[in-house]
Amino acid sequence: MKNKKARKQKKNIELRDGFSDGFKPTKALDLSKVDSVDGLVRQMALTAFGGRAVGEAADILYETAKDKECFVVLTLSGALTVAKMGLVICDMIENDLVDAVISTGAIMAHGFIESMGKAHFKFAKEMSDEELYNAGYNRIYDTIELEKNLDDMELIVKRVLDGIDRDTVISSNLIMKKLGEYLFKNTKGRGILKSAFQKNIPVFIPAFTDSELGLDVGLYNRSQKYQNKKPFAFDPFVDLEFFTHLIKKQKHLGIFTVGGGVPRNWAQQVAPYLDIISRRIGKEGGFVHYKYGIRICPEPAHWGGLSGCTYSEGVSWGKLVPKSEGGKWAEVYADATIALPLIVKAVLERLGKKR
Repeated sequence: MKNKKARKQKKNIELRDGFSDGFKPTKALDLSKVDSVDGLVRQMALTAFGGRAVGEAADILYETAKDKECFVVLTLSGALTVAKMGLVICDMIENDLVDAVISTGAIMAHGFIESMGKAHFKFAKEMSDEELYNAGYNRIYDTIELEKNLDDMELIVKRVLDGIDRDTVISSNLIMKKLGEYLFKNTKGRGILKSAFQKNIPVFIPAFTDSELGLDVGLYNRSQKYQNKKPFAFDPFVDLEFFTHLIKKQKHLGIFTVGGGVPRNWAQQVAPYLDIISRRIGKEGGFVHYKYGIRICPEPAHWGGLSGCTYSEGVSWGKLVPKSEGGKWAEVYADATIALPLIVKAVLERLGKKR
């Protein structure tokens, strides 16, 4: 009886060919036909797993670049600049792939040090962390930031703050712009803040006090008090309202997230912020969602943290356009030091950019 039932059920199954349902066939990666990074990444988009995600991310970044009405927000977390991804980010800024940057303070601090011409070093594993501390070596996994570098940066921050009118209410974006201007006037090499200054791209650090740069400003204000001088007033809502104003007037929005954390959430929360302004105040709000999304982060969703949150979950918060309404997302579960250069270089080649 069981066998007869099984055969009957099988007769009702329609074995389809995949094409009839609009499925796209995968293709074997043929290295003999690869002559560029873009060629490799295009083929990866037709494979599976992480390779496909990298390829699809490049496709979406390319689409945002071709969409002249799309405003792209780049959010950065993790130790990207000490990991030497700074020039890749410069490439994105200089080639108009992004229109605003939201970052951790650490990324901008280590990047500023790099732009000053200072060195980071590979970690010498024969030294203990106690020995590193006593020698002024700050370890970031497998890389070293010198305490002397941070001291040298603080002197420049002081010089920059000395040049700002004391009655100015400062914000992270203002400080980043001033530091970018300093690099533009005083350094020869490239750097994230220098490139952002040259392209007039705003850089925001929403958790500003959680960084060496924030501590430098705190130190400066303390020193002013000890000298009976007026310290700066710092207002993070200046950044919030400026960013909200920028976003509100855009027709299409894209977000390129590396890592997650505060920069990602701060960038995305502008959509529900404008929504609740409309609902709770009744004027000057709006209804905007991110249409395009690219996320490079190895954290899985099941830990419950924001860094691992899927774009689909973000739809429930009113942060992203649903796929059913034209939203396009790519989620790359990979180390950014591997995936980011591949994606950016592929798109630059596709756009005909030399770098």
